Amino acid sequence: MDAPSSYPMFLLASIALILVPGPAQALVIANSVSRGARAGALTAVGLNIGTLFHTIAAALGLSAILATSAVAFAVVKYVGAAYLLYLGIRALRSRPQADQARTRAAGRSSGSVLGQAVAAGVLNPKVALFFLAFLPQFIDPSRGAVLLQFLILGASMAVLDTLYELTIVCVVTRLKGRFLRNPRLMALQQRVSGIVLVMLGLRLALQER
Repeated sequence: MDAPSSYPMFLLASIALILVPGPAQALVIANSVSRGARAGALTAVGLNIGTLFHTIAAALGLSAILATSAVAFAVVKYVGAAYLLYLGIRALRSRPQADQARTRAAGRSSGSVLGQAVAAGVLNPKVALFFLAFLPQFIDPSRGAVLLQFLILGASMAVLDTLYELTIVCVVTRLKGRFLRNPRLMALQQRVSGIVLVMLGLRLALQER
């Protein structure tokens, strides 16, 4: 299938949207600060696995259910909000780890970081509704399989967003490296990360359709 004729416009629109600060970037920064570059990178990848999930859901029309069913929207919203609140409260209650312990813990918890990011990306009904409204504008049924066009567009946006968030991870961890040996700053970093996660959870819980 040829790329949609509006593909360059789609890329420009995607870049503009990605550069707008939002909850995804906040979560990437929070995990980069509290758990290191690997966790930040896994968070970026996990969130964009969620992007691909919402792309497929939009292509199959599943996102329309969230758009038309208040109950379905509320269930997904509150499950996602509860999950973010749980992560934030756990971060606030945990004690900062020493450098070596942090490294060992990061290695053991890579799967959990990725899983948490995927869950955070998937359990956001606003993203589902956004993709349902945004992607169809760049789909042309006359140019080939609609599902494949959805996948191309969604994958393109996921790649762009991942690259941008990996850049954020690099910047944050370089700045953070100067302060790693200060226990008080490490404790402050962890508290800030917990507060960010709690705020993201509350923000999601208070969102309207």
